[in-house]
Amino acid sequence: MRLSAGRVCAPFFSKLNKTETPSTKELPVSKVFYETAAIDYANAAPHIGHVYEKIICDFLARFHRLDGYETNFVTGTDEHGEKIARAAKNAGQEPQAFVDYVSEQLFQPAYRRLLISYDDYIRTTSERHKRYVQEILRKVYEAGDIYYAEYEGLYSVGSERFVTEKELVNGVLPGDSEPPILRKEANYFFRMEKYRPWLIEYLSEHPDLIQPQAYRNEVLEMLKEPIGDLSISRPKDRVPWGIPIPWDENHVTYVWFDALLAYASSLASRGLFEKFWPHAWHVIGKDILKPHAIFWPTMLKSAGLPIYKRLVVHGHILAMDGRKMGKSLGNAVDPLALLDKYGVDALHYALLRDTTLGSDSPFGEEVVAQRLNSDLANDLGNLLSRVRTMLLKYCGGIIPAPSSPDSEVARAGVALAGKVRKEVDALRIHLALEEVLQYVRGLNKFINDVKPWELARDPGRQKELEDALYTAVEGLRIASVLLEPALPTKAKELRAALGLGDYTLEQTETWGLSPAGTRIPEEAPILFPKLEAKTESAQAKTEPQPSNGLIGIDDFAKVDFRVAEVLKAEKHPKADKLLILTLNVGDHTRQVVSGIAQYYTPESLVGKKLVLVANLKPAVLRGVESQGMILAGEDAQGRIVVITPEQDLPPGAKVR
Repeated sequence: MRLSAGRVCAPFFSKLNKTETPSTKELPVSKVFYETAAIDYANAAPHIGHVYEKIICDFLARFHRLDGYETNFVTGTDEHGEKIARAAKNAGQEPQAFVDYVSEQLFQPAYRRLLISYDDYIRTTSERHKRYVQEILRKVYEAGDIYYAEYEGLYSVGSERFVTEKELVNGVLPGDSEPPILRKEANYFFRMEKYRPWLIEYLSEHPDLIQPQAYRNEVLEMLKEPIGDLSISRPKDRVPWGIPIPWDENHVTYVWFDALLAYASSLASRGLFEKFWPHAWHVIGKDILKPHAIFWPTMLKSAGLPIYKRLVVHGHILAMDGRKMGKSLGNAVDPLALLDKYGVDALHYALLRDTTLGSDSPFGEEVVAQRLNSDLANDLGNLLSRVRTMLLKYCGGIIPAPSSPDSEVARAGVALAGKVRKEVDALRIHLALEEVLQYVRGLNKFINDVKPWELARDPGRQKELEDALYTAVEGLRIASVLLEPALPTKAKELRAALGLGDYTLEQTETWGLSPAGTRIPEEAPILFPKLEAKTESAQAKTEPQPSNGLIGIDDFAKVDFRVAEVLKAEKHPKADKLLILTLNVGDHTRQVVSGIAQYYTPESLVGKKLVLVANLKPAVLRGVESQGMILAGEDAQGRIVVITPEQDLPPGAKVR
């Protein structure tokens, strides 16, 4: 009896097909996608946080283009305000010359090198933006929603806004380097409080507006109390660097009222507002949630403009030890140095694969090196090399015509786009990439099981050999298209090495589109050369335990126990016994994966104070990064009980 390739590999690919996937043919009626990344504050060079957000947006833009959406992706620079004027003065430059340099010589060249595929780059000092801001100011003013008043309160220079005592942590606004100052001045105010009831109702009617859901809940908590009116101007004699208020030349526009309108001015100035604005997605960091979730929708409502479709909130990039990253701490990662060393594709892939959108994620050079060596070189690159070698050796470099393609490999291949689309729609980009890599590993296993080199020894099994090699080529075609949003150059390079061109996402749902008879190039570069990375942030090897199992007080003192408050808890997507916890540890947040799902519901943990082992080396548990461990005990019935402080200690408090 002849052993077909399908029977050899059926168990692996049957496993891949277990997840029930909605029909990928049920596409949205309107295939238009507008996406913005937060415009960057032009007071310093881009850092890893800027790059992370732009790579998320680049992935989503490329994915939607592949999926047949007419896509427009916008980013830019926020160039007005008190901080800019101060930074320019410190640099010995006029503000315009300073922001020209930061935007044109730092941000834009960096994003071009990173292959960020934006369609427009909006600068808030451009005339097209200034005109639009003044037009909207007039609309809101004429609607009766702007008034002039004197105000005294705490003012954050770092965030360039008035703040309340409740927003401060140890006297400082999170993200600022200095306490707010008491300031009294007369400004123009926007009647934001007037729209608070409307915004609460709008959020209840549009539960998917803010993603992930935890940030929607955070906004609803803010809205339970009065939000006050928003100061939208600054006296020109104190802050001359801004867009003039159209009816009062003695005032300039507050930087947030100015900057938020860039998302709309980009479209309006290009005659694209009506087409794209109803489909707007904003991608932002969690530190600017309030301006985007409260200031912005109320401004739009007052101006008579539609509210954006989606607000996508991502977490911060942390150092590998879970601490906040920064130059002053000596643990900052230079994204352009990583780009130079590992290449644009490896950097894109690692940032997308090893972070969970919405949560803070540790990241360092070793992450890029590990993903490059494992997923990209060992799995994907090695598969391409093997298939090319066998095509050249056994088929004269020609893609053969299949007679009976492997049914399990084919079924798994055409189902893959549906799985990936489902994960991307849920903003689980890391899991979308893992779906494709699982398929690639399955193709490697398929080659190992079929053993084309053995089939080649028997002339009577030539068709089996050709079927096996065509199956591998077609599987690589599908995988490369689905990986293209994360591998902007290497996915195309992979297909070129097989003599193949470009395909759409829809074309991955049909098996057999690799043209038989295509001659592959005789030579092709190694897709991902394997590297042995020597990283500055690599963890030191753990000291061996004493042979008797006892430890001294010095060893025990090395363990850093901290009080942590549960901000969010959710079920692990791939493990019934695990929960993913987002913890407030005082000066930062952590993500911890804990095996307590059998004993606690996610809702019961929110707000609870726990004890965290804060200096434990991060570990990946079923595809999700865990940045520590919570302490728990076991009762007489074998139930796991989390350890909580007897008294109410603040998050981040050290446990001795």
